Amino acid sequence: MDKGKAIMGSGRRWAVDFTDNSSAPSTRDIPDPLGFNRSSHDQDDSTVSKQKKDSEANWKTQKAWEVAQAPFKNLMMMGFMMWMAGSTVHLFSIGITFSALWQPISALQGIGKVFDPYKDNKVDLLAPKLVYIALNLAGLGLGVWKLNTLGLLPTHASDWVSSLPPAQEVEYSGGGIPLL
Repeated sequence: MDKGKAIMGSGRRWAVDFTDNSSAPSTRDIPDPLGFNRSSHDQDDSTVSKQKKDSEANWKTQKAWEVAQAPFKNLMMMGFMMWMAGSTVHLFSIGITFSALWQPISALQGIGKVFDPYKDNKVDLLAPKLVYIALNLAGLGLGVWKLNTLGLLPTHASDWVSSLPPAQEVEYSGGGIPLL
């Protein structure tokens, strides 16, 4: 007995014959349903792979824009928290302010890691990166503004030289109803 031959006849033991020798009508004799286009169903693999790559590039572009716009939500949240902290110097307002300064700085340091999953030859990441940088710089500006509001930034010459008199306050408070 030859190696690979079946006992009963020709062919190999592991070969399967899929030819249909029955007298029943085949599925090729049944007409296609209305609206079905067999040519679009039988596209070649290059077209399908190109469409898949294009859809993946579109998905990566969309996700890159979502990541780029994420600091806007953080900016709004930090602005509200700074407003709730008030303009007096105390532990909570200082903590919120330094958090508002630290988050954009750390985000700007890690910009390469943030957009690394979306790198592709077909995906242009310049515009999303610029938006991401601009929003983080706006958050940094918000933190610096809060530092100035708290009076923690040296903005006058008297802050640097002790022999100069402090700057005159231009704000005053008033209100209420005069009783007299």
